[in-house]
Amino acid sequence: MYTVVGVRFKKAGKIYYFDPGELEVQQGDSVIVETARGVEFGNVVVGKRSVTEKDVVLPLKSVLRIAEEQDRIQVEINKSDAKEAFGICQEKIREHSLIMKLVDVEYTFDRNKIIFYFTAEGRVDFRELVKDLAAVFRTRIELRQIGVRDEAKLLGGIGPCGRVLCCSSWLGDFDPVSIRMAKDQNLSLNPAKISGLCGRLMCCLKFESDAYDEENIKESLFLYKGY
Repeated sequence: MYTVVGVRFKKAGKIYYFDPGELEVQQGDSVIVETARGVEFGNVVVGKRSVTEKDVVLPLKSVLRIAEEQDRIQVEINKSDAKEAFGICQEKIREHSLIMKLVDVEYTFDRNKIIFYFTAEGRVDFRELVKDLAAVFRTRIELRQIGVRDEAKLLGGIGPCGRVLCCSSWLGDFDPVSIRMAKDQNLSLNPAKISGLCGRLMCCLKFESDAYDEENIKESLFLYKGY
């Protein structure tokens, strides 16, 4: 068994598990952790708990310390600088006439890397763009191409239901959604009515799918027994 805490780095991001060691870490705390991409600032959303080896990815990274006020100030500075970097990158994209849409920019907590998220119809040769950005920011540069669902998650918005998008407000992971789910729920198969802002099938089709599957099984058994 392993003692872990669950940490999120974004409001509706995936939960990652870390070893708290001897630290008295509680749900709601902000912490500084070691990750695969460097030192990061995150929020504890799952307090200390024991899990089996199959529930975690080994080796476990560590919680380095509980965050201090200076760390929170650094996070705000990073966010402010990321907005400036967004404008600079857009300008460089235009200079290189690249067919890509910049979606978001993020500094790692330790400012060891800047990550530029973008969408594009196909592959983009951004080698010269990376060179220009590295010359401006003098740190490691990563350009990460994302899909339309990830774009909606980052940008947010209001869904057809009139509520804030699930993916940007609470949904940590994307589950596969199929047209069969819409059929099982007797919904219109008009793409305009069952697609979200991202243009893909709405994630909420998955939420009720299990309940409909159970009802369909019950109905099948009912008919089989001849009631």
